[in-house]
Amino acid sequence: MATASPHVTQVRIPLRYRDIDTLGHLNQSVYHVMLEEARVAFILDVLQRQLGAFVLARVEIDYRHEVRLQDREVVIDTQIERVGSSSVSLRSRISTPDGTLAAEAVTVLVAWDPEQRGARKLGEEERRILTAATGAPAADAQA
Repeated sequence: MATASPHVTQVRIPLRYRDIDTLGHLNQSVYHVMLEEARVAFILDVLQRQLGAFVLARVEIDYRHEVRLQDREVVIDTQIERVGSSSVSLRSRISTPDGTLAAEAVTVLVAWDPEQRGARKLGEEERRILTAATGAPAADAQA
């Protein structure tokens, strides 16, 4: 069975002078803010506002190359790495405009029940849409 390409959402985020630390490169804390912006864009793009609540459960960032103010912006490509029973893992690549990989990140979002104040299972429609965005056949989604 052929596998389709995974859905990728790309955002471009301009750098601000205040994003740069005393060493002249993008401060590590700013990566988290930018990843949040990329996650929100991805979820809105894929689920098209048919979204239950999610909370951030984990963030891993591997820094590969510095980003400097002269780069003017970063480009973040985000796609689904894994769909679980109550969570979704997203993989993001942060690059400079010339294509230099600056950082790679994995974030885990857990479906949230605001009334019960705890994790919930993904709904059927959420799971169907998220699984389709991986590019894998529905039967290949992980539990």
